[in-house]
Amino acid sequence: MPTIDPIADMLTRIRNGLTVRKPFVLVPSSKIKVAIAQILLEEGFIQGYEVTNERPQANIRVWLKYDDDRRPVVTGLKRVSKPGRRIYKGKHDIPWVLSGLGIAIVSTPRGVMTDREARRQGIGGEVLCFVW
Repeated sequence: MPTIDPIADMLTRIRNGLTVRKPFVLVPSSKIKVAIAQILLEEGFIQGYEVTNERPQANIRVWLKYDDDRRPVVTGLKRVSKPGRRIYKGKHDIPWVLSGLGIAIVSTPRGVMTDREARRQGIGGEVLCFVW
């Protein structure tokens, strides 16, 4: 069954997997979800991910990350821009997440990137989500 907001579905699956301490979660694959998983990996919020080429729909297996006391590394995920209300920010208006402790994932004309990278390149875009 198709979902209305696939990115929110991905974030919810990750949030639910972390709540019940799952080692990994499966998410239906798309290019933007793979880009988001790559950013989460680069920023250290997940252990890894792999794209499985199953039929009829490829999946992304996202390996969740926990600390030594088995607490999740990700403490919060929030969808910002939604299908009913898109949120676009210019290069000077991209929000800081927890004063720089978290990240905002931004979809720009040059691809999906973190808020810091968008500021460094001097471009704005659609604010997809916050992760902290």
